[in-house]
Amino acid sequence: MRRKYLFLGILGLLFLSAFCVADEGGEEEDKPKVDDDIGKSRDGLKTDDEAVQREEEAIKLDGLSVAQMKEMRDKAEKHVFQAEVNRMMKLIINSLYKNKEIFLRELISNASDALDKIRFLSLTDKSALSATEELTIKIKADKENGVLHVTDTGIGMTKDELVNNLGTIAKSGTSDFLTKLGDATSATETSDLIGQFGVGFYSSFLVSDRVVVTSKHNDDEQYIWESDASSFTVSKDPRGNTLGRGTTVSLFLKEEAQDFLEQNTIKDLIKKYSQFINFNIYLWSSKTEMVDEPIEEEEEKKEEKKEETPDEKKDEEDDEDGKVEEEKDEKPKTKQVEKTTWDWELCNSNKPIWTRKPAEIDDKEYNEFYKAFSKDSEEPLSHTHFTAEGEVTFRSILYIPKSGPSDQFQNYGKKLDSIKMYVRRVFITDNFEDMMPKYLAFVRGIVDSDDLPLNVSRETLQQHKLLKVIKKKLVRKTLDMIKKIGKDDYEKFWKEYSTNVKLGVMEDHSNRTRLAKLLRFLSSNSETEMTSLAEYVERMKEKQDSIFFMAGNSRKEVEKSPFVERLLKKGYEVLYLVEPVDEYCMQSLPEFDGKKFQNVAKEGLKLDDSEKSKEHKEAKEKEYEPLITWLKDSALKDKIEKATISERLTTSPCALVASTYGWSANMERIMKAQAYAKAKDPSQEFYASQKKTLEVNPRHPLIKELKRRVEANKEDKTAEDLAVVMFETAVLRSGYGLPDTLGFAGRIERMLRMSMDVSLDEKIDEEPEEEEEKDDDSDEVDADDDDDSVDDDSKATEKASTTKEADGEKTEETEKLSDVKIQAEPEEQKEDAAPHHDHEDL
Repeated sequence: MRRKYLFLGILGLLFLSAFCVADEGGEEEDKPKVDDDIGKSRDGLKTDDEAVQREEEAIKLDGLSVAQMKEMRDKAEKHVFQAEVNRMMKLIINSLYKNKEIFLRELISNASDALDKIRFLSLTDKSALSATEELTIKIKADKENGVLHVTDTGIGMTKDELVNNLGTIAKSGTSDFLTKLGDATSATETSDLIGQFGVGFYSSFLVSDRVVVTSKHNDDEQYIWESDASSFTVSKDPRGNTLGRGTTVSLFLKEEAQDFLEQNTIKDLIKKYSQFINFNIYLWSSKTEMVDEPIEEEEEKKEEKKEETPDEKKDEEDDEDGKVEEEKDEKPKTKQVEKTTWDWELCNSNKPIWTRKPAEIDDKEYNEFYKAFSKDSEEPLSHTHFTAEGEVTFRSILYIPKSGPSDQFQNYGKKLDSIKMYVRRVFITDNFEDMMPKYLAFVRGIVDSDDLPLNVSRETLQQHKLLKVIKKKLVRKTLDMIKKIGKDDYEKFWKEYSTNVKLGVMEDHSNRTRLAKLLRFLSSNSETEMTSLAEYVERMKEKQDSIFFMAGNSRKEVEKSPFVERLLKKGYEVLYLVEPVDEYCMQSLPEFDGKKFQNVAKEGLKLDDSEKSKEHKEAKEKEYEPLITWLKDSALKDKIEKATISERLTTSPCALVASTYGWSANMERIMKAQAYAKAKDPSQEFYASQKKTLEVNPRHPLIKELKRRVEANKEDKTAEDLAVVMFETAVLRSGYGLPDTLGFAGRIERMLRMSMDVSLDEKIDEEPEEEEEKDDDSDEVDADDDDDSVDDDSKATEKASTTKEADGEKTEETEKLSDVKIQAEPEEQKEDAAPHHDHEDL
């Protein structure tokens, strides 16, 4: 038994110890655990401890482990890319630059940088200018030897700099200079330096076979660097110090580049690319002028002998003893001689006034600068001068010419050279696609920036978001400039550039509100002055919610349009749109100052929303419902969308109104007149084929008589004819074109016959046939003529009798219609409306 209890006790102890161990394990499981890789990112660019491993995994090759990749890289041999110098030079010379004339711009820019460098050094070291204080660039052409020399009095180059800067491709001396300066000078001063890439000098080989550079630095002797684009040599100048300080670049021009030795060619290139360089640029040039030279004694005697006449000689011989010598007039001792003189001519007299503050410049300077760079003989209408800062910093002067280009709309959308881009005062390009929008192509100006992205040749700008920033600021500044133009000058501006502003409303959605404030239109408010939309809104009636406008060919046409009759009678102002682009412009404007636009030639016009007006209209619609239904379903079934009672007519019997999204008569005429329109274009056919609404005037006597006839007999043919004629006159009165002009002319002719008591069945006299004349049968011809005259008399008698018989046929109808007057509106004073339509006399 003891053994049994002992065995059970040992089992119990084991069970209890196992339970305790399990309990401790459960407590450990309840404690929070921290993952080993918490905070580690799967992004290889993060700086966690797995970044390198993951990047290596990302670039590992198939079949190679990461360890093998490391081993391969550690044991790999490193090499530097080799380039064949000759081929590299050919690539640089022939591939970077589009135009050969660029070489002069690059050499002048390099010379300007050299002058800037010595000027910077002279700020702290006065002895830097000890050799010469002159800071100029001089260009001399040697036609006899075919050499062009460009000399500057800049910082010059030592022997080592000649080897390193000119002997190393893409080595920029300017960049090294800025690095050495460090923080010694401010960023504003160093921004004048032009050089960036270190390849501009090699553009010399575009036009020359051999280039010789002579340079003198303050810290070294004068050396000569010479190259033929394949190799170069450097040697000490045997002439000694001839420059004092600076550099001369001598180009031995190719045969096909000899034109660059001409004075006019060099002047044009300087003015095109480098006329705004800070330093004076001189050209050794000749000019022919007339000068006074003393006359020698022998020549003077010969001239006196020539001047003596034979008569004078004879008189002198006769009166030799007793003659009285007359005092001779003193003759000039000099004569005019044509002489050619050579001297240094300043080529960049125009200074970049945009670098100065606007307060320091008067209008005269602005106008002279405009004439200089634009070649315009007239002064500008307005100008703006500003400095933009932010994402990009640039200075700009913009001008509005008094007269726009005569072909601006023939070339609309094409690239123009109206805005010239400069980088550090060096001309880059005027060939922009997106610098200014098309509708502002007439604006002339200059933009100069220090931090624009250029390609290596510095001929074009790289596509960059900064260009969009510049464009946005230029447009805003231009619109502000236009807004500030005075009233008198604005009339001139609007006469010249109104179409441009309206095109801007259509094209430039971001500036649509600003452009809308610049719009001007003719108005019923004044017969002479134009009005702005803001002025129209100020004059609106209290409960007027829309800006009313009517489009047409001329003011006279829109003033007499049936669509404006009641508006003008009620005292509402209507804008008259008489230019082809006006209606396009209005369609692009959803609203102005919270007021929507309403074309009065389209449906949706509401003049009076009062209860009394609604009740009156409902009563009229109920009264004229038989006529409205008959017009829509019977008489004009295929011609109109519907017929309604009009709210816009007072004296006209009816008018044709377009739907909200359909074409008005003015728009239809414009679209059909397009020279390059596609024949039967589905999109245009959709708008052109839309049926229109016929609005009738219930107070007009013709409408009342037509209503009476329809109520009496819906099958009345006369009523149908009358309805068709009224519809066609409404088409013409509303400005639309008639599709069936022959049918309309026939109906008008029938009406004229009826009104003039001419029988509808009366035939037109046939033209007598002419017989051939014969000399032998002259008597017979005369007899025939007598017979014809008798026949004509009998026909005339028959015609008169027929006319008398037809006198009573239409008398009753004409008497009824001619005595009817237009009924006045019930809420207004009665007015006598004189009928002025042809068919009312019917």
